[in-house]
Amino acid sequence: MPNTYDVTVPLAPGLPVYPGDPPFEIESIQRLGAAPYNLSRMSLVTHTGTHVDAPAHFVAGGATVDALPPEILIGKARVIEILSRERVERADLESQDLRDDLRILLKTRMSGQMLKSAFQEDHLYISRDAATYVAQAGLKLIGFDYLSVDRYGAADFPAHHALLEAGVVIVEGLDLSEVEAGEYDMTCLPLRVAGGDGAPARVILRSRG
Repeated sequence: MPNTYDVTVPLAPGLPVYPGDPPFEIESIQRLGAAPYNLSRMSLVTHTGTHVDAPAHFVAGGATVDALPPEILIGKARVIEILSRERVERADLESQDLRDDLRILLKTRMSGQMLKSAFQEDHLYISRDAATYVAQAGLKLIGFDYLSVDRYGAADFPAHHALLEAGVVIVEGLDLSEVEAGEYDMTCLPLRVAGGDGAPARVILRSRG
């Protein structure tokens, strides 16, 4: 029987955010007893927790999150484990033979770290050359297990530009700590924010076979 994995980080107070972004907040504005139903209000940015980066995040006139084709967000995905400690290099991906893949999810030492509240400035990232290779290989989606595919402090955001300018959708903030390398059926459903540069998403993997 296939196994199902929810690789989404729960939205909760204390969730790490990119430095400078406002934190996730949720507050109760009505409670049962004093009111006929519970009701809460949330405050968050479009790139909170597990989220999708649409091309519009960095590309003027790029596709917005509500315009992303569902066939890119749903389908076979391959989880690839990367053992590098500092960054993902082109050679790490070239060795994987990605010719038959449209979607890859990178499991690194960062998986599970989204559950820690402090942002980790030394997080693993994707090199410009590796990101360029992903675009050249014809992939349509890449998933990553921390808040940014770029090195913290990289003012030019080279990986984001290389991917999004080529139309490659980025899913950041995944928790792949309980998932083995291999092929899965993926469902990635970002909130359909009209004109959005990105949106929080629920991402589910189901083992194949």
